[in-house]
Amino acid sequence: MDGATLSSLTIHEARSLLDGRTVSSVELTKAVLGRIEEVEDRVKAYVSVNKDLAIEQAEQADKRIAKGNAAPLTGIPMQLKDNMATRGVATTCSSRMLENYIPPYDATVTQRLYEQSAVLVGKGNLDEFAMGSSTENSAFFPTRNPWDLDRVPGGSSGGPAAAVAASECFYSLGSDTGGSIRQPASLCGVVGLKPTYGLVSRYGLVAFASSLDQIGPITKDVTDCALVMNAIAGYDPRDSTSLKVEIPDYTKSLGQDLSGLRIGVPTEYFVEGMEPGVESATRKSIEILGSLGAEIVETSLPHTSYALAVYYILAPSECSANLARYDGVKYGFSDREAETMWGALEQTRGRGFGPEVKRRIMLGTYALSAGYYDAFYLKAQRVRTIIRREFEQAFEDVDAIVSATSPTVAFELGAKTSDPVQMYLSDVLTLPANIAGIPGISVPAGMSEGLPVGLQILGRALGEHTIFRIAHALEQATDWHTRRPSL
Repeated sequence: MDGATLSSLTIHEARSLLDGRTVSSVELTKAVLGRIEEVEDRVKAYVSVNKDLAIEQAEQADKRIAKGNAAPLTGIPMQLKDNMATRGVATTCSSRMLENYIPPYDATVTQRLYEQSAVLVGKGNLDEFAMGSSTENSAFFPTRNPWDLDRVPGGSSGGPAAAVAASECFYSLGSDTGGSIRQPASLCGVVGLKPTYGLVSRYGLVAFASSLDQIGPITKDVTDCALVMNAIAGYDPRDSTSLKVEIPDYTKSLGQDLSGLRIGVPTEYFVEGMEPGVESATRKSIEILGSLGAEIVETSLPHTSYALAVYYILAPSECSANLARYDGVKYGFSDREAETMWGALEQTRGRGFGPEVKRRIMLGTYALSAGYYDAFYLKAQRVRTIIRREFEQAFEDVDAIVSATSPTVAFELGAKTSDPVQMYLSDVLTLPANIAGIPGISVPAGMSEGLPVGLQILGRALGEHTIFRIAHALEQATDWHTRRPSL
């Protein structure tokens, strides 16, 4: 098998070859590194590529395979979004503020993948501090969509989604605060899962909005997504919001028919401004789910229209508090030219943060300030409770809820950078799940104008097994997940 073929495999396909000793982890890793060399100058999915570390880890993985005790992800080359701590490897958040920061510890998810002898090829580009929907807010360079290099890959996990779509890694981990895994997965034609809040440890994830952030997998198909979730889910005492629950084998949810399942279609999720091609692909996918045995019912989530406003009060407020730690004293960029401490603090943040991060800090600081806290932040928290209860009521009647993941296909680079509100609307269908803390997955569900469309499947809290079951059934009934961009 040549390198291009090897790098295009799924995790489970590569696992069979590794276990059968048809290929080695070193060969797989060199194939991925070769693919990166071939396309990365056009895609720009990586902030850093760590060739020597990857080959060293692959050699160790081959030794483990030879002993016959390989785990599902042993020897499989992967990428991590560059806001997850990797000991000895720079973790920049695609920001000048952390451009030279090298963590002295691993994030819990990094550690859990290393325990399976996974191979870290490099770190994925993102919107600075995960704030954005297009990966154009990276302080270093924008990532491009492998399906059309003049278009965005989505964000903030645009690097991970583009890398998986372009076969520059077998899988990646992203973080999702308002759709940052699912939206880029949709725009790049891959699978992306935002787990239930607290199911995957956030220890070592650089915080944006702590009550909304969640780490999850971006993969080439649903089986791979379940395999990665098996590895990273589970209780972590170092994360105070981590759930102490039993983790099932998510792969056992795959391959089941959909008979007996009720799937809700909320009318409010066919939003104004949705592209006709996206709506058509979404309705076609819903028809397919019905033909596979699911009962399709209309449902209503009337407070959906308030979710965007709630999110853009809560997330900036939490970001304002979380990013206060970047003071130029303990770590990260520090402006040494100022004459006073306060001057140094002001200049450090002025030069270290990009425009979108500054915008959100200001929005959040305003919402939390005296005289506005009750009017904005407190009211947003109350509406958040209403939205969460609305989902709970809906899930008393249905097993899952489906919608388009994004109201549009990938848009052109620069098309929305001058209009923040239009950019924020990109997440209108994904952010309610973060507000409610429920799981959601995006799976390839069609094409419009030659670009991928994703279907979003939402489940009740800890209902990952159900959304995996539905996503896999849809995937197996179609061939969208097998299509790859021709770079």
